[in-house]
Amino acid sequence: MSKETSQWLNHNVLIGFTEQRGHAWHYQAAHQGDEPNHYPHAVPVADVQRRLFNWVAEPGPVLLEGRHGLRTAPGRLAVTASDNGDLLGLFTQGYAIHQYQDWLLDRVDLLLDSHLQIGSAGLLDHRKRAWVSIEMPENITTPEGVEFRPRLVACTSHDGSLNTTYKRVVTNIVCDNTMAAGLRETGQEVKIKHTRHSKLDILDARDALALVCTVAEDFAAEVRHLCQTTVTDRQWREFLTAHAPIPETNRGRTNAINHRRDLSRLWEQDPRVAPWQHTGWGVVQAVNTHLHHGAVIRNVSRAERNLSRAVDGSVTAVDRDTVATLHRVLASA
Repeated sequence: MSKETSQWLNHNVLIGFTEQRGHAWHYQAAHQGDEPNHYPHAVPVADVQRRLFNWVAEPGPVLLEGRHGLRTAPGRLAVTASDNGDLLGLFTQGYAIHQYQDWLLDRVDLLLDSHLQIGSAGLLDHRKRAWVSIEMPENITTPEGVEFRPRLVACTSHDGSLNTTYKRVVTNIVCDNTMAAGLRETGQEVKIKHTRHSKLDILDARDALALVCTVAEDFAAEVRHLCQTTVTDRQWREFLTAHAPIPETNRGRTNAINHRRDLSRLWEQDPRVAPWQHTGWGVVQAVNTHLHHGAVIRNVSRAERNLSRAVDGSVTAVDRDTVATLHRVLASA
């Protein structure tokens, strides 16, 4: 069962710029008296503060129950929500809480130029994780017909699952997928650990991220390079062999064969991929689209997993691995 239902996400995720990108998968028309969570333009900062970040994470002792009653666990720290007391995480005393309001709004404001606005914000996993996405108002379309939105995603957690992270990504509009901003590069993100002396050096972060306004140029250059990279039918088959090798076990063989079949269907027929068939961009698009919309999942909903991957950065690793594998295949041709 999914931890986040459609109802949960409609109350804990705010989506902006719907005139540019449409509604999110979990969109439901607001019932009478309910406040809508979709905005035609930017999400107001005041709404993020009021609807999502109107509480704080509080430190407290960890109590142990034994024959002689309760006693405090030495060196341990519990993090709870101030509004309802929910337990968010258990840590050692060296852990530092990064409040959502402080690290995802106030400090991000110091990083950014005034023309950048909130495109989305939300809470996941019972408010243990959160993100804010900073975006430009307009979509960008490359000469190759790829439409995207550059973003700076700020995310953190109260359960220890995420360092506080600021990273450059893009949203691919045709399939509503998150993609790496720099498909062949590192250095697209800044991470701060939850330690007692943790801090965000604004100047260093600005230099490392190069801000959202440069994402458009970098990503468009990546798209152009990959669209100009020819991938023949033979090279596509070789890529599938390298990307989804067939193992010895029967179950593994079946999964790999199905994976290859699904990727080939996207490559040949799917309107989100087929227009760029026989190009490097088509290869990246096929793998990324399958990851978001086709891969087998367990224990959570597909949409919840996609949201989580956008926050934790795992989709970026897949995109870069796809490009690296393709380059190895092309180099051996």
